[in-house]
Amino acid sequence: MKYCKRCLYPENARPTIIFNDDGICSGCKTHESKSANINWEERQRHFKEILKEYRDIANKNGNLYDCIIPVSGGKDSHYQVYLAKVVYGMNPLLVTYNHAYNTEIGIRNINNLVKTFGCDIVRWTTPIITAHKISKHMLKMVGDLTWHYHTGIFTFPFQVAVKWNIPLILWGEHGFAEMTGMFRLEDLPEFTAWSRQEYEMRGYKIEDLVSDPTSGVTIEEVGPLIFPKDEDMDRVGVRGLYMGVYHEWEHLKITKFLVENYNFKMLNKRRERTFSLFHKIDDHANDVHDYLKFLKFGYGRGTDHASWEIRQGRMTREQGIRLATEYDGVRPSSLDVYLKNLNMTEDELLKIIEPMRDQTIWRKEDDGTWHLRDSVKNHLNDEGIDAARIKMVPDEKTTFGKNNLEYFFGPDFKKLKYDDEFCTSK
Repeated sequence: MKYCKRCLYPENARPTIIFNDDGICSGCKTHESKSANINWEERQRHFKEILKEYRDIANKNGNLYDCIIPVSGGKDSHYQVYLAKVVYGMNPLLVTYNHAYNTEIGIRNINNLVKTFGCDIVRWTTPIITAHKISKHMLKMVGDLTWHYHTGIFTFPFQVAVKWNIPLILWGEHGFAEMTGMFRLEDLPEFTAWSRQEYEMRGYKIEDLVSDPTSGVTIEEVGPLIFPKDEDMDRVGVRGLYMGVYHEWEHLKITKFLVENYNFKMLNKRRERTFSLFHKIDDHANDVHDYLKFLKFGYGRGTDHASWEIRQGRMTREQGIRLATEYDGVRPSSLDVYLKNLNMTEDELLKIIEPMRDQTIWRKEDDGTWHLRDSVKNHLNDEGIDAARIKMVPDEKTTFGKNNLEYFFGPDFKKLKYDDEFCTSK
């Protein structure tokens, strides 16, 4: 297996990733281009003009809301609302698809988001029974128990846009561009229904779900997952923009700003599958979802987060390899909860995932066990590694440096205190 000589991503990373002649992946090159090729001040002026256009449309239509912001309660949700309301003076309507797999801290943070910024919110909640039925079926179909909320997050906001006649939807970063460089930020990528269908929904359609008698899911149960008709989208002129295309989206910087100014809360203890205490903390299925990624493709969220830190110059590749090796293969304790909820044994789950394993990285032994054919730890000293390195930040600003002790779980981790009383329903 070929691994990036700068970060840790393998050539089978999802979605599509490519390597240049120097062995550096498209995700690293996209990140590099943000500093070299993008004038962020000019981008923000352009973004401001776009927002004015849609504010004028809202005023013309007599609409109180000039944009929709899909939110989950995470750091990106907070920052999206901060930019829209505080920086640009918009009046957003917050929209949440509640997938029923929320963490306690996720619920706390979404309450904080609404109270702190004083925004109205529309929230659709899928019944837990329906969530379990869809999760179990989609595990069998595409190996993803979180399929329903990837679908819902990129569907329900469009339903609200059509129903309330609000044409502008503002997302956070463009994940596929940032992670693997699938899209170039220089090209100003926007939301497309094609990307939703092929990547968020894994190419699987709602019609496939409800027409399959083995799913047990009826059309009446998937209301928030049905995308609006083209003629309704065209009538309203719905457009989905990524704020990360117009603003440099640096996760640690954003999180620090939100913790210090807007009462955003992170985790305060060691996690099972990553060292980051602020990524993906609002849903408790994420650890299982990420574990399944490891079982299919041989890497997990330790690789994701270490690669981001390497690209920021806060971590060496050698440190990243150690962390990816430590976290990527860990079986999460929450797996037991989901096996019980979905009435499934672990052997049944592994049998479902078996044909989805990428056999360029996994090998099945004669005794039926699976082993990795390769790992990034075997590529510690590949030729060209030193030439691909980027300049490191000062020691105090590194991932586990003294400036970041509260944000990543390391040997000198420190807990922060938060105003949780403000976030209660009182």
